[in-house]
Amino acid sequence: MSTALIIVDIQNDYFPNGKMELSNPDKAAANAAKILHWFRQNNKDHIFHVQHIASSPELGFFLPDTQGAELHETVLPLEHENRIVKNFPNSFLKTDLENKLRENGVTKVVVVGMMTHMCIDATVRATVDLGFETTLIDDACATRALSYQDKVVSAEQIHYAFVGALSGMYANVISTEDFLKQN
Repeated sequence: MSTALIIVDIQNDYFPNGKMELSNPDKAAANAAKILHWFRQNNKDHIFHVQHIASSPELGFFLPDTQGAELHETVLPLEHENRIVKNFPNSFLKTDLENKLRENGVTKVVVVGMMTHMCIDATVRATVDLGFETTLIDDACATRALSYQDKVVSAEQIHYAFVGALSGMYANVISTEDFLKQN
């Protein structure tokens, strides 16, 4: 059984002064970098950097050929690591991620990245639908506050609601520290 790391959308627009700033992106990126370092030390051929490029300017961020769309410096891919460009929240939709995982004999995936309530949720659910055993590193993910009508939900509540919904049925959800201790 082979395990892959999928790093989803840790891109400049999610950081301070970006076009879609998240809550605590630096902390999540630092934890993702720790997981990336572990994979580079132990499983270097199975690292997938996913980069969202907006297919329409209406999205307002991750616009093609902008600094905001670039992968953040904390998790830049090495030359031999895989880069997957996507245009949808689900990292598998209209990409070759699934084929590359299967070609490498991957049966388990570890997911980190941004935004918990959108691309992380869509990607984790897809991994399970496609038959991969999935681990989500909860503190290596970040999101932002959301509002609906006159209700505002904090980033922390959004994050834990989505992580809680994924825990168990969809993924083994653990912290960076626990992942590194167990592996």
